[in-house]
Amino acid sequence: MTDTLVKILDSAERDVRSKGFHAVSFRDIAAELGIKSASVHYHFPKKEDLGLALIARYSDRVFDALESKSDKTHTPKEHIDAMVDVYRSALAESDRICLCGMLGAESAGLPATMADAVAEFFNKNVDWLVERLPEQVAIEERKARASNIVSTLQGSMMMANSLGDHSFFDQAVSQISAG
Repeated sequence: MTDTLVKILDSAERDVRSKGFHAVSFRDIAAELGIKSASVHYHFPKKEDLGLALIARYSDRVFDALESKSDKTHTPKEHIDAMVDVYRSALAESDRICLCGMLGAESAGLPATMADAVAEFFNKNVDWLVERLPEQVAIEERKARASNIVSTLQGSMMMANSLGDHSFFDQAVSQISAG
């Protein structure tokens, strides 16, 4: 990936995570980076292309972090704690909500390919947890538990960001491992 491409993606991700996809413009990205908007269009002919690239890069980072943490985990509780830590780190490092959480809130107005990619991200989060919850528990119960955990993580990130108080995230997720 070229330096310019990385800078474009970084700028766009910050903007999407703070303002939403529809508020992002190629012109603003170019102005921030001191390049022409044609340079942004060179890498991403359509805004949808940029959105898909953002989702793919973000998803890769999240699941790379989960896999890295899960190398050191063995129990379902440790796997759940690893996912909580990945989300906590994402909130602490950026002071913004999850990219796909923001896009999920906008999904009704996104191009179908982007809405599908966001749904795939959430499903992949749920599936990752389902695979790590106790196998003796029925699959429906594991899916319900995993969905509840992912929903709690997403919602608590949004609330912590909205309230400007990261301790809200920790309070909200404190029951995840216990439950």
